[in-house]
Amino acid sequence: MRAAVIDGKAIAAELRAEVRAEAQTLSELGWAPRLVSICVGDTAAAEIYVRNQQKQAESAGVQFEARSYPSETSLEQLIGILQGLNHDPRVNGIIIQRPLPEHIPVKALQKTVHPLKDVEGMHPASIGNIVYNDLALGPCTAVAAVEILKTLPLQMEGLNVTVIGHSEIVGKPIAFLMMGLGATVTVCHHMTRSVAMHSRAADAVFVAVGKPGLVTGDMIKPGAAVIDIGINRVETPDGPRTVGDADFASCSEVAGWITPVPGGVGPVTVATLMKNAVLATRMQMDHYRASYARADA
Repeated sequence: MRAAVIDGKAIAAELRAEVRAEAQTLSELGWAPRLVSICVGDTAAAEIYVRNQQKQAESAGVQFEARSYPSETSLEQLIGILQGLNHDPRVNGIIIQRPLPEHIPVKALQKTVHPLKDVEGMHPASIGNIVYNDLALGPCTAVAAVEILKTLPLQMEGLNVTVIGHSEIVGKPIAFLMMGLGATVTVCHHMTRSVAMHSRAADAVFVAVGKPGLVTGDMIKPGAAVIDIGINRVETPDGPRTVGDADFASCSEVAGWITPVPGGVGPVTVATLMKNAVLATRMQMDHYRASYARADA
């Protein structure tokens, strides 16, 4: 039997409906969620992502503003811009679009965004909170991938999971998220001696390394779930295509469930970004209300 193809678009639609209801509630309380997107330099590479985020934000009832700055903008200037947004109560979330000019280290900007406005979940505090199973504003892609797995009829407690890829914003957070759910997790990386040995023993495999077709059907346990987070552009006889890190054809012959690329983790990641936007807005509302209450006491 071929694997069931997981419909990421349907999962994202359900999540957006929940976000839209929460955004409406917050708006009625005077706290309409608002995101600001920051692009620096040549924005062509980020334009498709910005347009998609804006479209999804509007669908979820979240205000979205895209700002672009010239490539010669200095790190100090950008830090000043971000600090201004941090102190603006009308802005509830900040998105830093990649790529950035070479003279702008992305981590410096991620550290500047206030943790309460870190809707991408990239601030070191947001990443670190996962260790304590605090998922208030987790990294969007990692959270989305785990949420997809949770929709399947699998018991998370004791589940054998292999994560292929150990990046700070995807692989490692997924490992901690799954451990928080009670799974037994193995993390593979470029120095792992036999990735296939670990993936064949897993009930669920997450792969996020940026290598098209890395995971093949002979590396998958029959009936396992394959959550493919890779996004790669490859040339084919029919023109360029977007593919994942798993070889869909061979893996779908063995796996029980598999995410397609595109249409799998991607839509759920954007929906998770919108969920983080309303979560951040509510957290900020509660923060300001608590501050005013202390001032009046």
